[in-house]
Amino acid sequence: MSALPQALRVKDRKIRVVVVDDSALIRKVLKQLLETAPDIEVVGVAPDPIVAREIIRDTEPDVITLDVEMPKMDGLEFLSRLMRLKPTPVVMVSSLTARGSEVTLKALELGAVDFVAKPKFDIQNGMQESAREIVEKVRIAANARVARSKPLDTSPANSADVVLPVSLSRVSATEKLIIVGASTGGTEAIKAFLTRMPADCPGILIAQHMPEAFTKSFAQRLDSQCKITVSEAQGGERILPGHAYIAPGHSHLLVARSGANFVTELSQAPPVNRHRPSVDVLFRSAANVVGRNALGVILTGMGKDGASGMLEMKQAGAHTFAQDEATCVVFGMPREAIALGGVDDVVPLDDMASRVLSRLGAERAIRV
Repeated sequence: MSALPQALRVKDRKIRVVVVDDSALIRKVLKQLLETAPDIEVVGVAPDPIVAREIIRDTEPDVITLDVEMPKMDGLEFLSRLMRLKPTPVVMVSSLTARGSEVTLKALELGAVDFVAKPKFDIQNGMQESAREIVEKVRIAANARVARSKPLDTSPANSADVVLPVSLSRVSATEKLIIVGASTGGTEAIKAFLTRMPADCPGILIAQHMPEAFTKSFAQRLDSQCKITVSEAQGGERILPGHAYIAPGHSHLLVARSGANFVTELSQAPPVNRHRPSVDVLFRSAANVVGRNALGVILTGMGKDGASGMLEMKQAGAHTFAQDEATCVVFGMPREAIALGGVDDVVPLDDMASRVLSRLGAERAIRV
């Protein structure tokens, strides 16, 4: 899959958006909300994918907002065709249900840049309250890298052929922790990283910006695709080798000590950098508690969350990695961490797991 060229990024003109949703109310509300932003123009609205195809062909939008469940053609099938034939940044509009979260995660696999949660009740006022988020996500999507996707495959992923050799991870796995942060584009980046991890790798803690209705489904989906065990962090559990813990969408995730063991800790403290969970909160806890026994990884995402925390990790002796610009959907968080001086190595996504494991092996060799 090759990313679209930089030349296609929006510059010096309004962002052209097509809204696709079977609800007339949602179409109206989204159009009104988006057009309150001086740099956004809604060039078309469509009640279903069939109508949307003609509008997209005629208007060539920069961003499409797409309802998850659509009439006449399944939303995932439409997205899959779009990303194969005419890759365009898409922001999904998703319901806060178990079904909605599962379909949204599949949409992100197919190449959607991000999603907006549709409120269950009082849709008009609920969407108004999310106006800033909706506008921001469309702006981010307009400048995101999107790639051609493969045909939709609804069968469980088989990642056995990409799992790295166990020999790379023969370290004192109970002493080391891998700490990961991501945002926009992060669900697929985290998947690419975790599916390459062998079953005896060190424990992994992950902060991904995501609403609480989605993090459990995200963890369950990863668990079905990885050799390691992936779960939503509960707080207070011992961090075990071969396990990854996803920050729940309602809380910050931190590393804590309980005797000789590392354990997870959840916090309802206010958002940091407008996020809870926050990558900075996780990274700072790793700097304070794990120190040189941590390895930090910052992946694709918009904004600066994680940059200062990664610098603190590096200053505490941890080795740190950032995803490179060419493989990021949005090169925001990695760029900020690099600019601040908190990154040791800048690595393409497909090489990230092997580089982290190789670093663990090198550190073990030095100790021996």
